[in-house]
Amino acid sequence: MDLKQLNAFIAIADLRSFSAAATTTGLSQPTLSRLLKQLETDMGVVLVDRYHRPLHLTAAGVFFYDKISAVLTELETITSMTQRLSTPSTVLNIGFVPSVLYGLLPEIIATLKLHNANQNTDLEVNLKDISSYQQVDALKTGEIDVGFGRFAHQDPWIQQILLRHERYVVALPKAHPLAHVGEQRLIDLANNRLILYHQTHLPAHSTTISAEQIQTAQMDSTISESKFKLNNKSNVTNTNLANSVTEPLLYLFAQYGIAPLMTSKVSDLQVALGLVAAGEGITLVPASLQTVRTDQISYQRLVHENVTSPIYLHTLKDFVHPKVPDLLNAIYQVYEKRGITYRQQQFV
Repeated sequence: MDLKQLNAFIAIADLRSFSAAATTTGLSQPTLSRLLKQLETDMGVVLVDRYHRPLHLTAAGVFFYDKISAVLTELETITSMTQRLSTPSTVLNIGFVPSVLYGLLPEIIATLKLHNANQNTDLEVNLKDISSYQQVDALKTGEIDVGFGRFAHQDPWIQQILLRHERYVVALPKAHPLAHVGEQRLIDLANNRLILYHQTHLPAHSTTISAEQIQTAQMDSTISESKFKLNNKSNVTNTNLANSVTEPLLYLFAQYGIAPLMTSKVSDLQVALGLVAAGEGITLVPASLQTVRTDQISYQRLVHENVTSPIYLHTLKDFVHPKVPDLLNAIYQVYEKRGITYRQQQFV
């Protein structure tokens, strides 16, 4: 088998049509048919059932498609990385999630550029708004060289550094009864409409709330069990409670055995804050965003120290852009200037 045969099979499998695959690949239908037949002959296996419309993969074809797709994607990544290694760029493409831009990122970029100016070295920085999980593919394709994200990744091509944990604050309308309460508890927020804005969810996991966690949540909230049940619209004292919670804000509540009574989902963080400003609900945001819409929104601290949002810096394992160490040093310079605790690390 060769790459032409494999790519022909992938195109046919994706589109379930020889004519559509021909249009996509630029090959004629007879050529695609011949390449597929050669592949099946070499393997001694029928991969595509040609007698149905749209075309169907056989059981063997489904298995082969799943496995070979991953191999071809990895091959594309290796090819892209090899090309980039041979011609290093002076441009540093940085991916970021919007919430990071409201924090220290502008100061970090300014520090990086000042350092390179002092060293008389040329550096062009391109910033790209891109979600945490999309950054993984963007790193592999070369769209970005390094990314600031909020989620940990388990990918053999990616290495990460945890920069710091940023505490969440609650964003409430100025007219909200709790708007002037300096320290908020999640249990006291559970009866409000929680506005969700994350487009990226946590990896699937089982969030199990133990009896001890329930008792801690009850003690922290200093409320009766009956009110606790009412606020959560469910019996959280069930020690067998085990839910798969992947929405980041809901996961924060679930850690304390709490489920908000009402939720709404919007497209992004700015829309969420717009709705809070309009009195349509509340939300939780990283502390760096508490300068946004302050004439309409009250930001208050949460008492829970572990309700935080991590900030990660990630890049490829086998190809670190020459300017990434300078970027990391600029981050640590800003942290020192701001009195932020950190553990100094380097990419390998």
